[in-house]
Amino acid sequence: MKKYRMPFHFVHQIEKRQWLLVVVLVAAIHLFCQTLMLPYGTPLLSLLPGHNNTSYFISKFSTLDHELQEHNLEFEEDIELGEVFMEESSDTTAQNQLENDRFVLGDLGESRHELLSVDLSTNLPDTVSVNSSVFKEEVKTKIVEVKSVPGLQAQILPINEKYALFQSDDRKQMRCLMPPKSVMYNDKMNSLLLRHRTSSRAMRPRWSSPRDREILASKIQITKAPSQTSDQELYAPVFRNVSMFKRSYELMERTLKVYVYKDGEKPIFHQPILKGLYASEGWFMKLMEGNKQFVVKDPRKAHLFYMPFSARMLEHTLYVRNSHNRTNLRQFLKNYAEKIASKYPFWNRTGGADHFLVACHDWAPYETRHHMEHCMKALCNADVMAGFKISRDVSLPECYVRSARNPLRDLGGKPPSERHILAFYAGNIHGYLRKILLEYWSNKDPDMKILGPMPPGVASKMTYIEFMKGSKYCICPKGYEVNSPRVVEAIFYECVPVIISDNFVPPFFEVLNWDGFSVIIAEKNIPDLKNILMAISDERYRELQFGVRKVQRHFLWHVKPVKYDLFHMILHSIWYNRVFQIKPR
Repeated sequence: MKKYRMPFHFVHQIEKRQWLLVVVLVAAIHLFCQTLMLPYGTPLLSLLPGHNNTSYFISKFSTLDHELQEHNLEFEEDIELGEVFMEESSDTTAQNQLENDRFVLGDLGESRHELLSVDLSTNLPDTVSVNSSVFKEEVKTKIVEVKSVPGLQAQILPINEKYALFQSDDRKQMRCLMPPKSVMYNDKMNSLLLRHRTSSRAMRPRWSSPRDREILASKIQITKAPSQTSDQELYAPVFRNVSMFKRSYELMERTLKVYVYKDGEKPIFHQPILKGLYASEGWFMKLMEGNKQFVVKDPRKAHLFYMPFSARMLEHTLYVRNSHNRTNLRQFLKNYAEKIASKYPFWNRTGGADHFLVACHDWAPYETRHHMEHCMKALCNADVMAGFKISRDVSLPECYVRSARNPLRDLGGKPPSERHILAFYAGNIHGYLRKILLEYWSNKDPDMKILGPMPPGVASKMTYIEFMKGSKYCICPKGYEVNSPRVVEAIFYECVPVIISDNFVPPFFEVLNWDGFSVIIAEKNIPDLKNILMAISDERYRELQFGVRKVQRHFLWHVKPVKYDLFHMILHSIWYNRVFQIKPR
């Protein structure tokens, strides 16, 4: 009996250690899950006093309030552009850091990549496919000489017959630095729009409303609008159907009522940014909240419900630099949507289908995913392969506003006869596409004024503007994301925009005919850019440039909104999509 006591005691100690290990493991997993789920990104921070109060968290990060007051935003005349001159970056120093903090699908990981100038048909072994994983030693000498890192497994990602990305597999791939895996061209987008027009995907309301019947009555009138090919107010060639647009616009002015939620605290809510890259969401917020024609105080009278938050201020206020984690931003908006749903009955009636948001920040699609999935989203980052829903969502024009007091400063350009530059581009090398553009065309052809970043200063600013005012075509390549402010900028200076961005849904796609005032080129056709532009006859160019001048009024901000301007066009597209997506009870 005595000889069994020691083993039993020893086994008992082992069991206690095992149980202790299990408890520690469960606690660690629990803390890790909290890190992912809690709105502040860390369970320890969430346990501190006052951190269950969102307004406390916001106040702790509002260190730049003096820069963000509405008074300063509205009346500050000049903007120091510096290294981000005329570029897709904010007018704050925080955004400069942000450009180096891009995200992969899921989480951020550094990506080792190299743009190669190679002929893929001759520089790969016969046994290697351009889409397969290969070792660098297997690739012929010309590729190895570009970046010699022996032993690294990599992937050859072709862009066209000359360029490819050599992407190492030892790190996560950054989506913004890679060509899209799938491409949807303009003709396919048009087919998708027509198909969705006849088959709504919106949620059927849980109970009927007089407002729904009013929208359905408007739909009948819009679809039966008498056809016309000319109009004294509107230029028909820049519209898909000018008759339907005009009738829809008239009914919007007569019928539409919007309820603006008062919930939410500044600076994320109700504090518009009126300058810089993300000005579109700020100008719409300012003009919508101050509007007396469309806004109603009684939500029971509303056809649409506006959630007035700024995606830019959400990032500025809550994102922790270099954390590579946006979960708390998405959780913040999830909490907001849940609060709206619990406080008001209107969200639950339609699942949010009659609610809309306006957001220009690149992260908005991620931040509003799932919990705002049924809402109508007006987004600058209108990537059809990254969640943008054609016929429900609205492609929001990205406008770089340089003067909040006078957003129309420097408007206009030279007549066609005085535009002697064939094509112009200048800007920072964001993403993979612009590097290809410069490799092909920078300092290669006197007709192609393709430049990199322009130096800071007023002189460069005026040179940039004069180039746009004096060029026939303004090249608008994508940056990190599909959208670029150059599209609106080209229209602003009456230069025909040349959009090079696969999967980009152009602004107001549901009503505008972009073939009437722009040129859309596939990314793979950058080598043929000049040939494509030279093939456009002078008569056709003049038609396009005339279309730019006629459509310009629809892309302008005014301190006080005017008919058919940018504020009304955004609101109309939201109304228009709701009209064609609504389902009767």
